[in-house]
Amino acid sequence: MKKGNLLVLLAIGLLAGGVANAQKSESPQLKTVPSVDLKRYAGKWYEIGKYPNKFQKDCVGNTSAEYALKEGGKIEVINTCITKEGVPKVAKGEAKVVDKTTNAKLKVRFAPSALSFLPFVWGDYWITELGENYDYAVIGDPKREYFWILSRQPEMNDTEFQAILRRAEAQGFQPGRVERTSQKVEAVKGTVIERN
Repeated sequence: MKKGNLLVLLAIGLLAGGVANAQKSESPQLKTVPSVDLKRYAGKWYEIGKYPNKFQKDCVGNTSAEYALKEGGKIEVINTCITKEGVPKVAKGEAKVVDKTTNAKLKVRFAPSALSFLPFVWGDYWITELGENYDYAVIGDPKREYFWILSRQPEMNDTEFQAILRRAEAQGFQPGRVERTSQKVEAVKGTVIERN
């Protein structure tokens, strides 16, 4: 390859890298809520919406998360859903608080506890919005790869849902990627039906 062509390719590569970095820096710094009372946060939450992700790809509905405080500041996490095959799927994990000033930044893992020393088995779980009465919560991560809307009730009215999406968009999330979660799925003899 000629030296001139190599320099042109190098320049294009540097320019593309600069554009990519500029696009990444366009997202505002992800803000969390000022404080979380973990005792109030514990309990059952229903998934109202989420970004599709690989570890929930088998879930078709009735997705929920339950949090229980344990000794030593650990939090037990139990996620449940109904799969495409019409059977319940349960995933047990653990969460830990990484920002003890606010309790709004946590790390969660579903890998075996023997692997908990590995940093990559822990995922960011940041509480970016929380209802005044702990009736709903919005969860994300600073890279904007994951997003969930949770509620204490299995359903949320569309006005509130859309308002949450608008506020999330201001935080750099993409409302168009969010899919609503059905909480009306029934497993019947290995098949799935949705209640009206």
